[in-house]
Amino acid sequence: MIKIRRILCPVDFSDASRKAVRYAHEFAKGMGASLVLLNVVEPRPMAVDMSLSYVPLEEDLEKAAKEDLEEIIRTEREQGVEVQADVQIGTPSETILEKAEELDVNLIIVGSHGKTGLSRILMGSVAESVVRKAKCPVLIVKAEEKEFIEEGE
Repeated sequence: MIKIRRILCPVDFSDASRKAVRYAHEFAKGMGASLVLLNVVEPRPMAVDMSLSYVPLEEDLEKAAKEDLEEIIRTEREQGVEVQADVQIGTPSETILEKAEELDVNLIIVGSHGKTGLSRILMGSVAESVVRKAKCPVLIVKAEEKEFIEEGE
């Protein structure tokens, strides 16, 4: 029997990650698992010319992410899901993998933007890297994929 106790769901507040949260919610409810939401703020290189318009620092982005996660946490808890959230500064795929090991998660549910071609080569694919290196199963939820979750049980 497969027993999923803890699910990690990276959140970047895109449509793809919001869809992944919906799937993570359903898996958590159905399996009696706890849910861990993770937002990763990438370090930004400092500009030499500080006269440029204001670019938010990692601390500002971290604070904003925590505030945005609070709304998701509240919704999940109201619907009976045990949930916690964390915001970390780092490289997304590496941070996700480290958190998955640290928390001994049984499943990672990650949204994919579905980039192809040059944009994928230049930006890389967090979902692909997580799938290749994770030590637990990974469910990828595509942004443009048909929704399989039915409303109202």
